[in-house]
Amino acid sequence: MSAALGVIAVLILLNALFVAAEFASVSSRHTRIRQAAEEGSRAARWVLGVVQDSSRLDRYIAGCQVGITLASLLLGALGQAAVTPRLAGGLHSLGGMSEGTALGVATTGTLLLLTVGQMLIGELVPKSLALQFPTQTAIYTSGPMRVSLGFFRPLISLINGSEVTVLRLLGVSTGGHRHIHSPQEISFLIAESRVGGLLSAEEQDRLDRALRLAVLPVRRLMVPRRDIVGVDGDATLIEVQRVLVASAFTRVPVFEGTVDRIVGVLRAKEVASHIASGEGGKVARVVMRPIAHVPESIRAERLVAELRRQHSEQAVVVDEHGGVSGLVTLEDLLVEVLGVAEAPQPGEVVPQRLPDGRVRLPGRMRVDEAHDWLGVLWEGESDTLSGIIAERLGHIAEVGERAVIDGVAVEVESVEHLAVRALLATPAQFLSDDEPVDEERR
Repeated sequence: MSAALGVIAVLILLNALFVAAEFASVSSRHTRIRQAAEEGSRAARWVLGVVQDSSRLDRYIAGCQVGITLASLLLGALGQAAVTPRLAGGLHSLGGMSEGTALGVATTGTLLLLTVGQMLIGELVPKSLALQFPTQTAIYTSGPMRVSLGFFRPLISLINGSEVTVLRLLGVSTGGHRHIHSPQEISFLIAESRVGGLLSAEEQDRLDRALRLAVLPVRRLMVPRRDIVGVDGDATLIEVQRVLVASAFTRVPVFEGTVDRIVGVLRAKEVASHIASGEGGKVARVVMRPIAHVPESIRAERLVAELRRQHSEQAVVVDEHGGVSGLVTLEDLLVEVLGVAEAPQPGEVVPQRLPDGRVRLPGRMRVDEAHDWLGVLWEGESDTLSGIIAERLGHIAEVGERAVIDGVAVEVESVEHLAVRALLATPAQFLSDDEPVDEERR
């Protein structure tokens, strides 16, 4: 009897081993395993090869499932063969039960005891440990798993082959197990890491900003056409230097006749070098560098590759009709990722909270950036506050015009070039109950 109980305990522990190995293999992070491998762990190197190869990971998981199934079957068979007769005999002799009743009670009791023991020690505990410590569990179970995979190899090949056949008959792709996450899922993982104390609030914000580059069109990063400071191709370098000094920019685009025909770019450093060499009379088109052109629909994440392909640090953003929408630079991408606020230009409207609870915001501010200021995310086709206001009003906004947009009371404070330059807004949480909610009012 003691030998049978010992074998039962071994089978439960084997079941726990396979369960832990399976959960650890699909929940461990490749980076953590790679770090352990680089530190010299041979077991980690083997595990890394498994989790990075979808076909090997398929065989690994199949081996775990085969081990779990065999351990469960042997446990049930041994329990009924070794434990049930002895328990039935005890119930019959000591409990005064008939042989049939004692056998039925013993069978049921043995099944319940084995099931509870297997679920607790062989399933729940190893699963919890594997999910809490996936990397360590994957490494510690690698030795027994290598032996088991070799022992189960013929059975694994048969099972995997049968699986592929059934899936093909059902018209399902057999791509294998792969660790693939959408940007939204990665954002959730980042948030969980922040809650778990692995990331600071600043690091979380920076990573979220980087993820947004995958869906952020460059038109939201660019300097709009009306704010472009450029020089004509016939301008001398002396004249270009005056423009650079007045604008405080380090680069200036060169156009032919109109800003809609930007043909190159000049760097302040090169302009100064030519002037120092006595070549200040040269015209801009002679010394300018080529400039990249990108469609306004291109996503920010592709902008870097496109700038590299066209050997430029700045790009002209072109609309669907071939006209210039604006300019975008590598610095604009860095500002978006790092969240570094640019120094305001003289006379520029900056976001600020007023003593009466309202906020003053620039009309060119992006809708997503204004979310924290307004207490609500405005929805619409436009990217800026000025554009959303024009959408909701249905006409060009005028100074002093008021509206309530998605629960936010708005007043146009100033207009410049037919666009809202500054607006005063009462955030949604401060809007009084008696405030009218009409979408438009004078």
